[in-house]
This record gives sequence, structure tokens and C-alpha cells, in this order.
Amino acid sequence: MGCRLLASDEPSIRRPDGQSKMKVACAVVLPVFVFALLTIGQESQPNIKVESLSAFVWGEDVASGAVSSSIRDPLTDNAIHKLNYGGIEVSSRLGFESIGTDEGGTFLNYTTTIVNSTESMLSVKYGGISVDGHVAKPLSLVSSGKKRDKNASKSKADDDVAPEEMHCVMSGFLSTDNLFSANDSSQIRTVAPRAAITVSSVIRDPRNHYWLRCSVDGCYPTGIIRYYLTVDGRDYVFVWPGRSAIYCGK
Repeated sequence: MGCRLLASDEPSIRRPDGQSKMKVACAVVLPVFVFALLTIGQESQPNIKVESLSAFVWGEDVASGAVSSSIRDPLTDNAIHKLNYGGIEVSSRLGFESIGTDEGGTFLNYTTTIVNSTESMLSVKYGGISVDGHVAKPLSLVSSGKKRDKNASKSKADDDVAPEEMHCVMSGFLSTDNLFSANDSSQIRTVAPRAAITVSSVIRDPRNHYWLRCSVDGCYPTGIIRYYLTVDGRDYVFVWPGRSAIYCGK
């Protein structure tokens, strides 16, 4: 029997007593996601838990669940959101850059660091991402200058990106070491005991227009971005207002 977690557009929900509350579920369904259970044979991955057990949403905590926090990067003053549970720390940053005047649109990306303070091996699996209810899949990675198939549809060509041509990669905001893409979104990464890895993913804003809002203070994506990763069988969900995204473009 599955359970359901309802997420609002706000990153946190407060009870009348002032405390935050997290809703934990066996299988989680956001308005824009269907969280599928992952099953892998025990022989191929004997030390990694792969069954989705519960979900933690940043900003929605209970005393016995995950703990949400937010810090400022001492170098850039950008916000970093963190979820801590059972010796596992998952931290999130969200970035964006414009695709270009010729194509229009926006690349949205996240970078997430998983710190494993336990004595067990952890599994990390790509989850999903959406913008204002529009689900988007990670982009396909291609080599810079690679000629696209002339018979490929425009939508297929739009799904391709050369990491070395992205300013967010060249600036160091995104690392290509563990960059989830359409080519390998089902691949499982692992985190050794007392170690950490950083994973990331890039999407093209799935909306047809109104990607950015600009003022004298600068530009930022509109709407609400939701994404999650499955770590050690639990879904870690981050909900970011677009105005909090970090501009890592040129």
C-alpha cells in the first residue's frame, strides 16, 4: 500500500505551534512526479539498499526525521540548502544560464553533494525535476562541435548539449564528473563510507515562454523548481523558487 506526500509551492509548511512538519511516505507522489520503486538483483548490488522507503522534503521536518538547514556560501554568499538524516547530509544548489539569443530559453541546473558519515556504502540515483508542474528530462551530452543528425527532429536536437560549451560548467559551478544525463539517468552512483560525491543535472526550461523575469536587480527564472534524488532508498526533495537560482552564465 503506497502513501502520498502533498507539496505546496512554498518550501515549508508551519503548524500553529510554530514547528515545521515533514510528511514521510512509503512511495511519494508530488503533483509533477511519479516516484517509481527501484528494484535491482541482490547479486549485482549486494551492499546497496535500493527500495524506496520514505521521502524528506527540505523545509518540512519532524523530530525523528530529517533536519533542514540553509547556509550561505562564504565565497559567493549564495544559498545552500541541506537535509541531514542518519549520518547522511544532502546539500543543494540551483543555477541557471540563458541558452542564447538565437535559440532563446534557459538552462536550469542543480548540483547536489552527498556526504556519507556512516560506515555503509550508499546508493545515489537520479529522481526527477519539474518547473511549475512541467516535467523535464535531463539533457543528452554530446561532444562539442558534434554534427547532429539531419533527420533528427528539432526537439531531439534541443535535448543535446555539449558540457564544455556551458558557462555554468566552465565557471566551475557544475562538475561533469557525476553529471546525470538522458544517456545514463538510470545509472546508480555510490558513496563510500566516510566519503562524499557531488552529482548534477541540466535541463532546458520546459515552458514555452516567460522563462526569466528581469529588473534593475538582475534576471532570474520564474516559477517553482522541484527536484529529488534517491539516496540510500529515500527520496531527498528540494523545492526552489526560481528567484533563488544562482546565475552561473557568462
